Amino acid sequence: MTEAEVFTAVEELARNARAASYQLAQLSTDTKNAILRSMAAGLRAATPEILAANALDIEAGEAKGLSKPMLDRLRLDEKKVDAIAGGIEQVAALPDPVGQVMEKWTRPNGIHLEQVRVPIGTIGIIFESRPNVTSDAAVLCFKTGNATILRGGSEAIHSNRAIAAALQAAGEAAGLPANAIQLVPFTDRSSVTALCQMDKWLDLIIPRGGKGLIETVVSQARMPVIKHYDGICHLFVDAAADPDMAVKLTVNSKTQKPGVCNALETLLVHASVAESHLPAIAAGLREKGVELRGCERTRAIIDAVPATEEDWETEYLDLILSVKVVDSLEDAIGHINTHGSHHTECIVTADDAAANAFLAGCDSACVFHNVSTRFADGEEFGFGAEIGISTDKLHARGPMGLRELTSYKYQVRGDGQVKR
Repeated sequence: MTEAEVFTAVEELARNARAASYQLAQLSTDTKNAILRSMAAGLRAATPEILAANALDIEAGEAKGLSKPMLDRLRLDEKKVDAIAGGIEQVAALPDPVGQVMEKWTRPNGIHLEQVRVPIGTIGIIFESRPNVTSDAAVLCFKTGNATILRGGSEAIHSNRAIAAALQAAGEAAGLPANAIQLVPFTDRSSVTALCQMDKWLDLIIPRGGKGLIETVVSQARMPVIKHYDGICHLFVDAAADPDMAVKLTVNSKTQKPGVCNALETLLVHASVAESHLPAIAAGLREKGVELRGCERTRAIIDAVPATEEDWETEYLDLILSVKVVDSLEDAIGHINTHGSHHTECIVTADDAAANAFLAGCDSACVFHNVSTRFADGEEFGFGAEIGISTDKLHARGPMGLRELTSYKYQVRGDGQVKR
């Protein structure tokens, strides 16, 4: 397709999404939940077609030489499809934020005002190889009354088409408006640029993927973007840290699932406890196969590869951890605010004053006291599901659940008041 043809096709999707969004905003919670349950059943019924489509993606991925981790993220089986359907049912069971009265008050002239949650409207989701995102993003946006345009990566195009078709068909049978969930059906790179230019029709874009994708979207988008850059998460072992807790939380934060955004990437240790605490922490990490990269003071205490300046700003997503000894709580906070990605930080300490200073001082979306960084997650926060973790400060920050996929309006009622 030429760029002009891509733009025309994407513009038609965007126009259709805007029309669908007005219908979605009128659906009751009961209707939306019934549609979601129908989608889950339809997805299970379409399992053979979804797996056949996924096999085409796996075959193409192997031919292109995709890495084993990428192929693992791409591969579906009956159990995974059933889990995706189960996730839809979980979203159906979650409270609906749309229509919630956030605040209400009455003015002296008798005018009654309410601030009410409403759908954002139309949302573009641009994501990479995980086909489950097709369902996750679509149903979370639908639950909150938003029309969605999904643009997945080329590696999962057959799987994405099959999942999106199953969701839309089963949803329409239960009352889903046409074009409420649309998938960009082609993989031309120019489709990303075209989506980013649809500010007349799209209210928001959410990119989910690597830093390169996110930077491309941010540089091109004419509408707001909610983004998640690197997950450079820190854990600070304070002077008043319990040594056993320091080991437990460090090892869990780094190794429970190292390839995710809330995994630990840099360990900071107060100089007063470095010699007493670091050896046990290092031993626990080495048992899990973690490579340590340390500053000069760290390497005077434990064996570690020399750390470079680049290490302090690297999201490894692997069994690698940078370690630095700092002289004070203030130095730890300064390091985090300078080198971090504003995602998730933790302090291990029995000193409440130090904990409070850390919680207040770290400029990050999630700041923990004596809790593994792996709990920076929508489900763990009690949101039930999330569309991602935002490192932005405006509109949404941290795990983005259903509430973060809404905006608000003011509904004003009176009995004939006029301005004098």
